[in-house]
Amino acid sequence: MTLHRVATVLVDAENVRRSVWPNIPKDELEELARAWGDAHGHEVVVVWEGRESADDRIAREVAELEPPLWVVTSDRELRERVRDDAERIIGGGSFARELRAQRE
Repeated sequence: MTLHRVATVLVDAENVRRSVWPNIPKDELEELARAWGDAHGHEVVVVWEGRESADDRIAREVAELEPPLWVVTSDRELRERVRDDAERIIGGGSFARELRAQRE
C-alpha cells in the first residue's frame, strides 16, 4: 500500500484568475480550486488580498507551515520569495487552464 502525502497548495488568487481570458470569476475560482484539491487529494487554500497582500501572506505561510507546500503563481517576485521552502511552484496560467479543463 502506497501512502501519498497531502500537499497544502497556496493559490495566488488574483494572479490565477486573471491569467486567462475571460478571467475566472472569484466564486468560480474558489469552487474549481476546491474540486481540483478533492480530485488530487490536496488541501487547497485560495489566498485573496486582505489585511496583508496575498504575496506576503503566501510567503509567510510557506515559511510557517509544514511541508509539503506547493504555491500556484506566475508572479516572479513571489516565486523567488518562496522557492527555497515550496516543494513545487505551479504557473498561474497552467493551473487556471487545468481548472477550466476539469469542468468540461
